[in-house]
Amino acid sequence: MATTGLRALLRTVRYEVLPAKATEDKVLAHVPRDVVVTVTASPVKGLEPTLGLATRLAAHGYRVVPHVPARLLRDDGHLKEVVDRLREVGVDDVFVPAGDADPPAGVYAGALPVLRGLSELGRPFAHVGITGYPESHPLIHDDITVQAMWDKREHATYIVSNLCFDSRLLGEWITRIRRRDVTLPVHVGVAGPVQRAKLLAMATKIGVGESTRFLTKHASWFMRFAAPGGYAPERLLARAEAALTVPSAGVVGLHLFTFNQIAETERWRRALLDRLGG
Repeated sequence: MATTGLRALLRTVRYEVLPAKATEDKVLAHVPRDVVVTVTASPVKGLEPTLGLATRLAAHGYRVVPHVPARLLRDDGHLKEVVDRLREVGVDDVFVPAGDADPPAGVYAGALPVLRGLSELGRPFAHVGITGYPESHPLIHDDITVQAMWDKREHATYIVSNLCFDSRLLGEWITRIRRRDVTLPVHVGVAGPVQRAKLLAMATKIGVGESTRFLTKHASWFMRFAAPGGYAPERLLARAEAALTVPSAGVVGLHLFTFNQIAETERWRRALLDRLGG
């Protein structure tokens, strides 16, 4: 496995973490301050754990990106409250997915109205991320997900791709969105070196109802991790390297889904950089 381009992607990573009880201590113990930390939001627990952890990590000197799912916001007033709270602690980057809350907590069913709301508030964040789907969304046709990125592009500054385990699909998706003139930079979503047993344990800890939803929605992930030889992120990166590092792809970094296996993810990244001479 090769090159300068891949080393650069490994140096510009984002670690996605879940706001659990031990997350703050794990980040402090294992994540360098130059690594961006993104904090997910739970459709069961709401936004408060996300905002609380983001606030504490920002105070520790991390660049933090809280997830602000549209379907967890009650209304425009609630959106402004969240904006004000995050700006007070120096957050300048948010990720705005639609979210999985069903039914929604308030008036927003999707991300676009929230993105428009942020623009109407004067674009309070320098960076705003939206979701991309290299592998088909279970409920939304591929053409619609690409169209959604086009519709959101004027309100966002980057795309984070959802998990993809197929290097060919990943490359084809990047080519496809560029042909549709979606020019926002992309952070490619990659699962870290996840152990299936730990992933199952994590799913159990996040709550009975929510873990059932998680396991149902992401059953294919567990099949990947349980396959002969297991899942190795370096294999995916090696196969996708050409597609990810060609300048026309506009890939600016990796978004690593840690599933709160934070120490393991950072050890893997450092070891891979060492092997690549980085």
